[in-house]
Amino acid sequence: MTATPVRPWAPPGQARRSWVEEVMGMPVSVAVRGPVHLLDGAAPHVEQVYARLRRVDRVFSTYRDDSDLVRVRRGEIGLDEAHPWLAEVADLCARAEDVTDGLFSARAPAPGGGRVFDPTGLVKGWAIATASEQLRLVPGVQHLVDAGGDVVAGTGTGLAGPVPPWRVGIEDPADRTRVARVVEVARGAVATSGAAARGAHVYDPRSGTAISPAGSASVVGPDLLWADVWATAAYVDPVAVSALLPRRAPGYELVVLG
Repeated sequence: MTATPVRPWAPPGQARRSWVEEVMGMPVSVAVRGPVHLLDGAAPHVEQVYARLRRVDRVFSTYRDDSDLVRVRRGEIGLDEAHPWLAEVADLCARAEDVTDGLFSARAPAPGGGRVFDPTGLVKGWAIATASEQLRLVPGVQHLVDAGGDVVAGTGTGLAGPVPPWRVGIEDPADRTRVARVVEVARGAVATSGAAARGAHVYDPRSGTAISPAGSASVVGPDLLWADVWATAAYVDPVAVSALLPRRAPGYELVVLG
């Protein structure tokens, strides 16, 4: 399920540049806009964004035999011997499970039965949120990062006041050629969870089974990591999250489609 920028142009007096690279198994696009003479300064920071995401993939990939996550799962190394990111993410996963009353969990069903540590439901949002911090160093430029439909927007140095928002479209889960809702984000994030694009890849932690109900759940808020966590939890149980979110994360807004 994706959310896509639907304003490909820059406001009057500004220019826009964009990049896209396949990393972590998905297309990650970066767009910047601002005065044309400042845009060249964004390129080195954009490369740092992609470089960090490639490092994240080397640590957390479930498809690479040499990733730290896979080696921990096989018992070759302990969590204390793995890259420090793994322990950091494990702590965040525990917090996410607690704050969502168990509707988000990094304990996924294992092929042979039981559960296995699988932080991938949180890693994507964490990785994009932390990588995009590089773009905050670019003077006078707005940025937007779209990672397989999860979006983070922000501003560089010298842009402390109001700025024109990006318009982000949330696709219709029943018709992926159609934008069903548009939200505006200048500084913040949009995350969407659903089965229309990838099938039944979300697990209900309560039953341990893959789910694919119709519709989607999107969350708009200040931090992509937590927007992504809450979107996943809301896809599992939108009624429960609609009650939890105002109390546990009042800066976040839930959009349920379908």
